[in-house]
Amino acid sequence: MEESENLSGQAAGVEQNATPTPVNVDAAVLLLGAGVTVSTHPLLYVKLLIQVGHEPLPPTVGRTMFGRRVFYLPGFFSYAQHIVKVDGIMGLFRGLSPRIMSSAISTVVRSKVRQTEFLSKGDEPQTSLQKVVKETSHEMIIQGLSRIATHPFHVMSVRCMAQFVGREVKYGGLFSCIAKIFKEEGVAGFYVGLIPHVLGEVLFLWCCNLLAHFINTYAVDENFGQASAVRSYTKFVMGIAVSVLTYPFMLVADLMAVNNCGLAAGLPPYFPIFKSWLHCWNHLSHKGHLFRGSSFFFRRVPVTLPPYIED
Repeated sequence: MEESENLSGQAAGVEQNATPTPVNVDAAVLLLGAGVTVSTHPLLYVKLLIQVGHEPLPPTVGRTMFGRRVFYLPGFFSYAQHIVKVDGIMGLFRGLSPRIMSSAISTVVRSKVRQTEFLSKGDEPQTSLQKVVKETSHEMIIQGLSRIATHPFHVMSVRCMAQFVGREVKYGGLFSCIAKIFKEEGVAGFYVGLIPHVLGEVLFLWCCNLLAHFINTYAVDENFGQASAVRSYTKFVMGIAVSVLTYPFMLVADLMAVNNCGLAAGLPPYFPIFKSWLHCWNHLSHKGHLFRGSSFFFRRVPVTLPPYIED
């Protein structure tokens, strides 16, 4: 790869006078992204199964910090052990290949868009708020383009993982998934659940960036000795808080990707056939399940638990 050679040359002092590019899509970056995707996939796999309401293990009895007796659903480790028992250790990586493709495409799209923005960047003076708005707008464009490019792979990955519920083999490898979805649903099938996914990510970006800006500007005192350190963590903390609020959009997007595609996880008794993502949202809101799957631990048994289904 030409860019990789440029980076190596700079590191060795061969091209001392070369002007570095703002963003370099390097093989090492893609490999790092793939490594993160592989290591986090079991977490997302368990999360997806919880989202669709699959609870193959019975609740256990526990107590709160005040000593009150409650029932808890199995956490991540118990659920992961169950998957290994059924499908073996490799079963934890069902649906991984579409996610790796999604990660690679997202990295390339983001890099190319940022390169274009860097080359067209002006030096006009801006207020702090104007700068935040402009940067967030650019990030929103990048996120939108990235989501459009990668959403088909997200749909494929979600459906591959959801097959665990009904033990189907409808969706196999990457190319067979593409052929199956295109044959049954056309191009639209690759973008099921795209709207709530994009809305959730856009809302997250604006809320996180604006809240961090206003807190750093008006709540952090300049005379405070650790002001710079506090500001560096504000956006990270805001990201955690805002992600909780925007989680229902991600949940609805995942459920719409599975709904009525021929898998048990997207059909009654798990879910009705949704007419739109708003129908899905209203259904979850009525059941009190808008945050189902947001936690891996200390999951209390909900009032309306989906039917217990053994494998």
